[in-house]
Amino acid sequence: MADQKRVLLLCGDYVEDYEVMVPFQALSAYGLSVDAVCPGKKAGDFCRTAIHDSLGHQTYSESRGHNFVLNATFDEIDATKYDGLIIPGGRAPEYLAMIESVTDLVKKFEHSQKPIASICHGQLILAAAGSVKGKKCTAYPAVKPVLVSAGAHWLEPETTAFCTSDGNIITGATYDGHPEFIRLFIKALGAKISGSGKRILFLCGDYMEDYEVMVPFQSLEALECHVDAVCPGKRAGDKCPTAVHDFEGDQTYSEKPGHNFTLTADFEGIDASSYDGLVIPGGRAPEYLALNDNVIKLVKEFMESGKPVASICHGQQILSAAGLLKGRKCTAYPAVKLNVVLAGATWLEPDPIHRCFTDGNLVTGAAWPGHPEFIAQFMALLGLTVSF
Repeated sequence: MADQKRVLLLCGDYVEDYEVMVPFQALSAYGLSVDAVCPGKKAGDFCRTAIHDSLGHQTYSESRGHNFVLNATFDEIDATKYDGLIIPGGRAPEYLAMIESVTDLVKKFEHSQKPIASICHGQLILAAAGSVKGKKCTAYPAVKPVLVSAGAHWLEPETTAFCTSDGNIITGATYDGHPEFIRLFIKALGAKISGSGKRILFLCGDYMEDYEVMVPFQSLEALECHVDAVCPGKRAGDKCPTAVHDFEGDQTYSEKPGHNFTLTADFEGIDASSYDGLVIPGGRAPEYLALNDNVIKLVKEFMESGKPVASICHGQQILSAAGLLKGRKCTAYPAVKLNVVLAGATWLEPDPIHRCFTDGNLVTGAAWPGHPEFIAQFMALLGLTVSF
């Protein structure tokens, strides 16, 4: 694609898990080309990530997240080939800010006035590069003293979702602000969003996969959709613990604790007719949600009305239990093949694992590496587009 926008994502070890993967996969789903690099590493290497969460203590907690695979080599990067730069937060920025080749790279984007979007602790790198002097910006509150010393005009984040822009610089406080953060960035690149305003429902449960709920949730919110997340037995404001499922060389995926995901609506009384589409994340939640009669009834209402439904990984266990896969062509995480085949579906092999498929109103994917295809195919069914 000759006019495809190219974006560079600046990574490091212990970058915040959401803050690297959500923009990476969201932008990819919108049709942009995204290269993720880290100093001292090459394409195919990975960066360890950190899960930062608010658990009621005086500062955020940290635990190990997914391993994030880089797709380009830092030493081979030519800044002139890119249209914009994204700097995730986490703990990586505090050491990346000390690397001259990193600050030189940021200066090249700044001098050319290309959009730079930085979130949370990423602004430490902007400060080190001299890119915030005289600019209005925000960040995670603990970064305030550095930004003020660097000559920035500090804007106190009114909420954890607060974002702002000043010229070519876009800054956000935390990953809670990803929807606005990503929207500001793509609009700075010239994006036009069509088909916004759709109402989407997410069917959640305890220990759903961390990426598989947050990446599509915030990707759709960034496109000005209204997105509700519900869980049986829980209400708006309650949380679901999530699971980090990763591929680390074992015969099956590993599991670590993920972020706590905040629900936005009550499950009880939910009206399927008021939504335009349904998303079913995977993880371990679907195996128990599939036993809930109210869940089965809700999913049937979406499928039988012909509304777009997107289900990933183990989410297809719910569709199987509901008897909704007979005669369908679909995929799932390979270990769910038995459920899918016994439900009367034609199995589509997810080779490679990021393959996703659309059959009528149903989009199915095998695992979170397929999110760009998964989200893009769901967007197509919804009539939701991003153009430049």
